[in-house]
Amino acid sequence: MAVSTLSDLLEAGVEGRKILVRCDLNVPLDGTTITDAGRITASLPTLNALLDAGAALVITAHLGRPGGKVDSEYSLAPVAEKLGDELGRYVQLAGDVVGSDARERANGLTDGDVLLVENVRFDPRETSKNEAERSEFAAELAKLVGEDGAFVSNGFGVVHRAQASVYDVAKVLPAYAGDLVQSEVDVLADLTGDPKRPYAVVLGGSKVSDKLAVIEALAPKVDTLVIGGGMCFTFLAAQGHSVGSSLLQEEMIDTCKDLLAKFGDVITLPVDVVAADSFSADAPHATVSAEAIPDGKMGLDIGPDSVAAFAEKLSAAKTVFWNGPMGVFEFEAFSAGTRGVAEAIITATKDGAFSVVGGGDSAAAVRTLGLGEENFSHISTGGGASLEYLEGKELPGVTALERGN
Repeated sequence: MAVSTLSDLLEAGVEGRKILVRCDLNVPLDGTTITDAGRITASLPTLNALLDAGAALVITAHLGRPGGKVDSEYSLAPVAEKLGDELGRYVQLAGDVVGSDARERANGLTDGDVLLVENVRFDPRETSKNEAERSEFAAELAKLVGEDGAFVSNGFGVVHRAQASVYDVAKVLPAYAGDLVQSEVDVLADLTGDPKRPYAVVLGGSKVSDKLAVIEALAPKVDTLVIGGGMCFTFLAAQGHSVGSSLLQEEMIDTCKDLLAKFGDVITLPVDVVAADSFSADAPHATVSAEAIPDGKMGLDIGPDSVAAFAEKLSAAKTVFWNGPMGVFEFEAFSAGTRGVAEAIITATKDGAFSVVGGGDSAAAVRTLGLGEENFSHISTGGGASLEYLEGKELPGVTALERGN
C-alpha cells in the first residue's frame, strides 16, 4: 500500500499537535452495555502510539445508522467510557460533532488529551451522496485539529465507504494510514496475491446474495470452498433438496445452480443440519440429513457430520479465510457448528496454516465462544471491507490515502 504511514507521521513529530483519527468503534450494544469491545481494543495500538509521542487526539467514529439526525440511542457515550478504561486516561465526549461544544473542547486540548466527538452520522453530510456537502463537513472536522493537524485513518471497517470522515477529510489534511488499516490491507493483499496452498475459504452467514460476489471472485482461485450458515439452504435447494422452513432465497436458486455447475469440484456443502421447530434459543431440535429437512423445520446450524467433513477439508490447508458463522451461534443449542469449524481452523493454524477471520459475525463468534483471538493468524475488524477487497473492489478510504500521498 503506497501511502504515508503512522511511522512516517511519528517520525515527522506529533508533540504539540492535534491529530484527527477516524476509528471504527461501531460496537454492538445491549441497551448501553457494550457486548463486544473488539473494535475498541483493535484501535488502541495506534491511539497509544500517538499519545505516547505527545499528540492530542480528536477521534471520530460512528455507531449504528441514526439516519443523519441526533438520536440518543446511538450516542457514543458508552464507547467514550469504555475507550477511556482501555486507554487508562479520561476521554472527553463532545455533545455534538462539529458544533460549539466540539470546537471549544478541541481548542482546549493539550498534549495527551483525548476528545471523542459525537456520532459522525448524526450529521447528514457524513453519508451524503453530494460531494460538496461531504467536503464541507470534512473541512469542519479538519478545523478541529487546526492548521498543524493531520489525519490518521485507523478504521478498516469503514474504508469501503466514501464518507466524509473516511474519504473526504483525507483531501483536507495530511493523511496517514494507521497501523490497523495498514496491517489489514497487507494481510488481505497476501490472500489475493500468491497464498500458500492448499487455500481454503469458509463462508457462512444468512444470504447468498451478500456473498455472491466474493464466491464468484474466490471460487476460481481456491482449492476448497466450504459453505455453511443460512446461505447453505439456497444451495441445497439448488440441488433439489427440501429445506423445510429454513432461510431460503428463492430468487438465488438458479444462481446457485450455476455456481455448483462451475465450481462443484471445490464447493463443499453440509451433509447434516440441526433443525428446529422455530427460531428461538430453546426450540426443540434434532440433527437431520441435509438432503431431507422435514417440512416445518428450519435449519439453525450445521450438524456434527458436516463439522467432521469440513474439518477434514481444512486439515491440509496452508491458507484459510473464514467469513460468516455456520449457524445461530448466539444460541448455545446452535453454536456447535461454528465452534467446531473454528476449532478446525485453529488446528490448521497450529499446523502452520495462515488463518484470517474476516471480521463481522465471525470475529464476534470467536470472542463470544471464548476461542481465543491469539489462536488465529489475523482477525479482521471489517467484515464488509474484507469481502469487498477480496472481490477486487476499490476501497475509497484506501484510495484516498494513496491519492493524497
